[in-house]
Amino acid sequence: MNSPFALALHGGAGTISPALMTPAKEQAYQQALRAALSRGYAVLAGGGAALDAVEQAVRSLEDEPLFNAGRGAVFTHEGHHEMDAAIMDGRNRAAGAVAGARAVQNPIRAARLVMEHTDHVLLAWPGADALAQEHGLPTQPAEYFFTQHRYDQLQEALQEGRMRLDHSQALPTDEDPKRKMGTVGAVARDQHGHLAAATSTGGMTNKRYSRIGDSPIIGSGTFADDRTCAISCTGHGEFFLRAVVAHDISCLMEYRGLSLAEACRIVVHDKLAPIGGEGGLVAVDAAGNVALPFNSEGMYRASQTSHGAAAPYVAIYK
Repeated sequence: MNSPFALALHGGAGTISPALMTPAKEQAYQQALRAALSRGYAVLAGGGAALDAVEQAVRSLEDEPLFNAGRGAVFTHEGHHEMDAAIMDGRNRAAGAVAGARAVQNPIRAARLVMEHTDHVLLAWPGADALAQEHGLPTQPAEYFFTQHRYDQLQEALQEGRMRLDHSQALPTDEDPKRKMGTVGAVARDQHGHLAAATSTGGMTNKRYSRIGDSPIIGSGTFADDRTCAISCTGHGEFFLRAVVAHDISCLMEYRGLSLAEACRIVVHDKLAPIGGEGGLVAVDAAGNVALPFNSEGMYRASQTSHGAAAPYVAIYK
């Protein structure tokens, strides 16, 4: 008899403030999350591999301009896009990642290429795009990744930067919530008991100097091990990097015997929050239990399991 299977995904933490969210926007986000969940869950329900399920779910989110990944990636300071992604197989801890990709349509596919067709784990631009092109992955011109909303966010960030140079004007005291970072990701347990995780992001609006966050860093933003859990993170990447969040959760489970829920709680609320690390993650353990913790105002998230409450769960705010 096949064992339980489960899928959880996120479309980023630090969501639009409830005061700015319209019913039409909320419906659009929920529909996109449901579509990605359905696409990945169908793989699991058909007896497919967790690795394929998380890739399919993330590809769906990368193709949706609403999210900061793939087609909806934010703009850098120079006005282009630099996309990061990672994927990890819990069966043997094989992993692949790309950083700074500019042309590949689905960075998560390029990450899987790194894992399966090279001796490496992480490739940066321009090699990441070159590998994708050599293997025939679809690439797109810059116009494909242009969205007016993201372009407007860059202009606002640039204007704020100019204000900071002009001491005659008052400076903003808080980061504009409309400019918060975003990420997409998915984790899964398949019917064969294997785990996988995948994460993809456009990074941070107005980022400079080829900044790379936690998403493509194995153990920080992405991790999977059949013995413990699979994790995909979203939030302020610098803090997730310093805390090695994804691997820390796995370690708490492996070395201290904590449950998935308790390990996630400790890392997200007791370790990240006190130092200013805002965000969250999606997680699944070896038994198919799912956790969706976050310490921000909201997190675009969805999950579905073959056991317990099997109906799809989709939410944005607490």
